[in-house]
Amino acid sequence: MARLPRFVLPGVPQHVIQRGNNRQQILFKEEDYWFLWEKIGSAAEKFDCKIHAYVLMPNHFHLVLTPFSQDGIGKLMQYVGRYYVQYFNNCYDRTGTLWEGRYRATLFDPAAFLVPISQYVESNPVRAGLVAAPADYAWSSFAANATGAEDRLITPHAAFERQGRSPKTRQTAYLKGFGKPPDEALLNRIRDATNKAWVLGDPEFCTHIEKQADRRASPRPRGGDRRSAAYREATGRA
Repeated sequence: MARLPRFVLPGVPQHVIQRGNNRQQILFKEEDYWFLWEKIGSAAEKFDCKIHAYVLMPNHFHLVLTPFSQDGIGKLMQYVGRYYVQYFNNCYDRTGTLWEGRYRATLFDPAAFLVPISQYVESNPVRAGLVAAPADYAWSSFAANATGAEDRLITPHAAFERQGRSPKTRQTAYLKGFGKPPDEALLNRIRDATNKAWVLGDPEFCTHIEKQADRRASPRPRGGDRRSAAYREATGRA
């Protein structure tokens, strides 16, 4: 069966993941991280995307970004993938593929999910056991978003700036999210939507995206009384 096109709506952010093939390591030395970081920044400028959060992990990377053209993210990922594979294969005397197929992505409602997804991304090194705290990891947007450190990759999203009137207030509000125990239900929802390419948002937001894309934006409800009016309405069979 042909793969459905990804949900893309210019001006609406997405969470994107690209993994190494079979989860193999794609970043070894500091020069690798710098090369990938530089290519991501160049591609974002070239293809009119704004990056709001990121993390470069040893065997994958995450981006939270807003495209301003229909094919902006696709071209960005193609550009980054092509140049990094050439660099990596030359450095490590290898040939062949590096990536685990197509990148995975979810379009999401920034009002509800921009901040939680950014914090999820920047906490990835902690969950992986690489560091004790997000601030201890050099290759993420944590320093930019939480402390205001300069990072040319990062453009704050309006949803981030609504956390407070001043940079200090916004940074303080953002940091509070890292002091709470992780919400496992939220983490699972982010992972599930990204891995399955569903839209992440409330029913109203998903309905809006469905009208734009002319297809379902979220999975159909499971179970329930298939003869009930509520079930038929929820599944579009009323």
